[in-house]
Amino acid sequence: MEKRARVLIDCEDAKGLVYKISKVFYDRGLNIDNNREFVDKEHQRFFMRTVVSGLFDAAELLAELQSIAPKDAHIRVIEPKDKKIVLMVTKESHALGDILIRHAAGELGATIACVIGNHDTLRELVERFDIPFFHIPAEGLSREAHEEKVMECIDKHTFDYIVLAKYMRILTPDFVKAYEQKIINIHHSFLPAFIGANPYKQAFERGVKIIGATAHYVTNDLDEGPIIAQDVIPVNHRLSWKDMQRAGRDGEKIVLSRALSLVLHDRVFVNGNKTVIF
Repeated sequence: MEKRARVLIDCEDAKGLVYKISKVFYDRGLNIDNNREFVDKEHQRFFMRTVVSGLFDAAELLAELQSIAPKDAHIRVIEPKDKKIVLMVTKESHALGDILIRHAAGELGATIACVIGNHDTLRELVERFDIPFFHIPAEGLSREAHEEKVMECIDKHTFDYIVLAKYMRILTPDFVKAYEQKIINIHHSFLPAFIGANPYKQAFERGVKIIGATAHYVTNDLDEGPIIAQDVIPVNHRLSWKDMQRAGRDGEKIVLSRALSLVLHDRVFVNGNKTVIF
């Protein structure tokens, strides 16, 4: 039966790569339905995302591509299907609610394995969608002890990504390392200018003219991981800080949704502290 696959290739740049890769597809009688490539000339790095269709065995196709690619090549042959995600939350509902609605409408491109909260505030919302909610309180625990309990819960589930839907706790290096390039976060785009309590009020008092949001992979550099998606919203003197906060929350959920769509459809390559997006 004919099927489709996304072929993702990341390797040292070399002459003839596009030809060699395309020849593998041609020799196997596969159609190239979509293709994008990019060369990071500063670091001599080659990136390619190709959607192919036809009759093939994924393992055999991967082996043949590895045989013609540079030795350092990272190659994935992914047959399209919904991925699985774990959501982590605190008390704010806007990002979580948007994801739940998209999931219920079949628009997310993923199934939600569970939602984990360090507060119980959002349990009722989550359970309306028949999704498991686990409350793991942090009171009286060190950050490491709390994360051990969270990781025990996460590791009981099969998942591809962890999404921090306004999870308001800083993760330890051990947690980040355990799920490297699998944690996605959303935050307002004032950082590092307005850090701490009530950044929208700080921004209002400073008279900013734009607000925005950034979705990124989580690294040990707080809110500085590779950026997946961003957007800005113009504001003016007519808006109170609460108006700005409401607009900012709308921006956050839209940017997070856009980032998830890119990641879940295998359109993002991590390139150092940047991303290549097709």
